[in-house]
Parts: sequence; structure tokens; C-alpha cells
Amino acid sequence: MNQNSEKLIAQTAAWVEQVIVGFNLCPFARQEVERQTIDYQVEPSDASAEQLQSLLNLCKKLDDNQNIATAILILPSGVDDFNDYLELVDYAERLLELEGYTGVYQLATFHPHYQFAGCDANDAANYTNRSPYPMLHLLREDGVTAALASYAKPERIPERNVEFATKKGAAFFEKILADIKALKD
Repeated sequence: MNQNSEKLIAQTAAWVEQVIVGFNLCPFARQEVERQTIDYQVEPSDASAEQLQSLLNLCKKLDDNQNIATAILILPSGVDDFNDYLELVDYAERLLELEGYTGVYQLATFHPHYQFAGCDANDAANYTNRSPYPMLHLLREDGVTAALASYAKPERIPERNVEFATKKGAAFFEKILADIKALKD
């Protein structure tokens, strides 16, 4: 692994710990961070074919390694524009379906310019899915099902996150993301 990939992984792991776990945006993430069962990969290519192949390779890695609970594919190039990213996500969803991964893995999406449909680009709610880099997050479907079954009112999680983000404001999250991107390793 090259030095740049190590930096991207360190920054992404810091984001997971500080934002996702630190603010309890995903109440199931803390356990995986503590168990060290999150696999981080970087696909440096800006070509969507290479990015999708890396996603497929990550699925196969998860197939072969049950001790990995979830995996994050970091995409530092090629999908800086949110619409380009959404197009890649559509292809990724179709690829998972074509490869027989429907019901096996679920895709969660995060991007530095994430914008929920119907939200203004500057709406703080978008920060519930804003990350230092574009990424595709693979979750084991059976793990998601088990986690949701053990959590009272899981449908309330997104609402709670939006309320929290709105209360804190966009500037609060912008500073955290800037600080994380300033980390050297």
C-alpha cells in the first residue's frame, strides 16, 4: 500500500470514529470499530470500470473473510462531482444485482458533496452522509438485519441524525471534515 492510500484510509477511519461513531450517526458502527472489523480499501483509478471492479473484488473479499463485518471503498478520483458519483452508485447497484449479491450485501453511500433530494446544497442535514472522500460502503445484509432487530425504533435513526445535524449546523461539520482532511497520517 502506498503512502497516499495509507493517508486516505487514516483520514476515513478518523471520520468514522469522530463523526459516525462519535456522534452516534450509526449506532452499530462503534462495535465494528472496537472489534476492528472494518476493511478500508482505496481505488486510486478515476475510471468507473476500475472502481466497479474494486467493488466486486471487495465483495469477494467479504465472501472469503467472515471476520470482516463491513468494508469501505474510498474513491479519491473520478467522482468528485456528486452527479457523477450517483451515476457510479447506479452502476454499482446493478453490478451487485447481476453478480448475485442482492440480499447479501447492501450499499451505503457517502460523498463530500452529498445532497439529499429536495434539500438545499447547504442544508446541514446533508452532513449525515458527507465524508472526506467519495466512498462506497458495503454492509453484510444479515448483519444489518440482526442489528436493526436489536434496536428499538431503527426507523428513527435518520430522523434523529437530521435533527442533530441541523442543530449543530453546516459550519460545525465543515470544520470537522477540514480538520480530518488536514491529518497527515
